Amino acid sequence: MKPGAAGFPFFGVQPVILDESGKEIKGEGEGYLVFSRPWPGLMRTLYGNHDRYELTYFSKFPGYYCTGDGAKRDADGYLWVTGRVDDMLNVSGHLMSTAEVEAVLTEHHGVAEAAVVAKPHPVKGECLYCFITLTETGKFEEKLLKELKTHIRERIGPFAQPDVIQNAPALPKTRSGKIMRRILRKIAINDRDVGDISTLADSSVVDQLFASRPQNA
Repeated sequence: MKPGAAGFPFFGVQPVILDESGKEIKGEGEGYLVFSRPWPGLMRTLYGNHDRYELTYFSKFPGYYCTGDGAKRDADGYLWVTGRVDDMLNVSGHLMSTAEVEAVLTEHHGVAEAAVVAKPHPVKGECLYCFITLTETGKFEEKLLKELKTHIRERIGPFAQPDVIQNAPALPKTRSGKIMRRILRKIAINDRDVGDISTLADSSVVDQLFASRPQNA
């Protein structure tokens, strides 16, 4: 086993990785984790709402059970679950997880926390909009932005370079500590219709982030 890998499928379970168009990715690659065949333990319906079950799990890729997770297969055939597809980014046809980019950002000694969302882009389809919370010694300056972009290019690839990096003294979190990414997506496109924020631990963070949006964002 490789640390962090899901490993290989159990007998009778047939996982498949598909690209955005629904084409199967054979060998090494990354995309959507689906199953091509059922097995006895597979969920078969939602109680009282079978239509929603079909819509949720079978509409995106007809004929496949869509897990809602992204996955990658390495050169040795090991499967790795990369995260929920609603937390996935598709930049110029490259599929990557927000967690992957966030992990690279927080490797920098000046970044304490990071959150990444997708922002619509006229050419690339989506681009990366990053929110970073600095450490006590971190300074939000041009030098830091260049270092972060270079680090992402080196660790992930040139296609993953963020279009926007915003200073975020705090992130919108629920009382349990979960980052509310739907609010960050609204901030990224400067849409103040953020919906219900009653579950936030500190709702004033939302106005602060709107006020500190970069002018070129």
